[in-house]
Amino acid sequence: MKKLQYMLMAVLALSLSFTACTEKDPFETITTEDEPRILDPIFANGQNGQLPLIAEINRDANLTMELVVTPSAYSTVTWLIDGYEVHKGTALNMNLKAGTYLFKVLVTTNAGKSTYREGNVKVNPLAGDPWATVKGFERFIMPGNKAVLYGDNLNVVKNIVMDGKTISDLTYIEDAKGNHIEYTVPADLSEGVHRVLLVDEGGNDYGANTVTVTRSVLVTEGANRANPNSEWRIAGLNMDQIASLTIAGETITNFTGQTATELVLTSPKLEAGTYTLTGKTSGNTDVQFYTAGSVKAELTVTISSETVLFDGHHYVSWVFADGNPNKTFNLIGKDVFATISAGSTLSIHYSIKPEDAGRELQTTSGSWTKLPGTDAVILNEDGVVDVVLTQEALDLIQAQDGFLYVGHGYYVDKVTLK
Repeated sequence: MKKLQYMLMAVLALSLSFTACTEKDPFETITTEDEPRILDPIFANGQNGQLPLIAEINRDANLTMELVVTPSAYSTVTWLIDGYEVHKGTALNMNLKAGTYLFKVLVTTNAGKSTYREGNVKVNPLAGDPWATVKGFERFIMPGNKAVLYGDNLNVVKNIVMDGKTISDLTYIEDAKGNHIEYTVPADLSEGVHRVLLVDEGGNDYGANTVTVTRSVLVTEGANRANPNSEWRIAGLNMDQIASLTIAGETITNFTGQTATELVLTSPKLEAGTYTLTGKTSGNTDVQFYTAGSVKAELTVTISSETVLFDGHHYVSWVFADGNPNKTFNLIGKDVFATISAGSTLSIHYSIKPEDAGRELQTTSGSWTKLPGTDAVILNEDGVVDVVLTQEALDLIQAQDGFLYVGHGYYVDKVTLK
């Protein structure tokens, strides 16, 4: 009996020792040498090389976000907008003017290790706000030259502010191109990307996204396609500084027309295909080409015998009210289609507006009747839509007052006929 008593006491002591061990605080395993991680929120993945849209708010709401990071005790959280630091700490709560912003959050540990997440933040204007849209390449501007901004409610704008400089030399115009403001770019405006503010008579300012100021030669339109041995019109900025263009080993130095915004030349007599185009300025620097949202020193050019019916950068969206020129694309008259033979192929070269959701394209008559044999095309990346024009489609265009591209979230860059 006494032996059993001793055994029970030993078991009790052992169990107490186990209980004491489990009641101790666990050992801390996180150190300053750990790799930093952002646990929450998880940003969406971008598509087609574009950054994701991580937040969309109206301009009267604040952008709010709180991060959960590790190792939290050894990390600094820095918030950046358009590359500028705006806040430190795990929580952000700030107001932004209307526009689209490059948003980045950076987590750095005491040991110098770092990680980040980035994306776009879209801040929408309120109804009645002055607001500038993007119609083409008007956001690329030259110091000392005339420029335009297209948009809504621009008649109330008294001043434009860029990089701290106030522009009061404004002319408001309403015409078929769309409501817009013409202004003179300050001659001393520095090169680079600047946010734009629209200021009304009461001194209230409104965001209008950004402009890119350049003194370099920048080709923006008309260079990516040409017909062999034909007039070739190329538009851009500082075009009067171009000394030569080279394509397929042939260097062209003689131009039939040259101004600050346009170059006119005869294209080489080349076989149909794609070629690389480069250029030199009078200062022996490379000509720059704007393509697919970036600026490069060379451009791929398609030489084709197709007939070009439209060459530009016309935005299309069903969000606009009737009468707005960007509600549809109607820039090819029905008289053009009266001369087209059945079986011809109409090619629509388009580029998407990445921040728009639900992008699609549809070809219709002037009364919005779908052309026979066509359906809405969902747009996920830049491309071409080919439409075979049957006699039924051509008759419908004549009977219903013309031809339209409708839909949302894309630019019509070129329309060709083959």
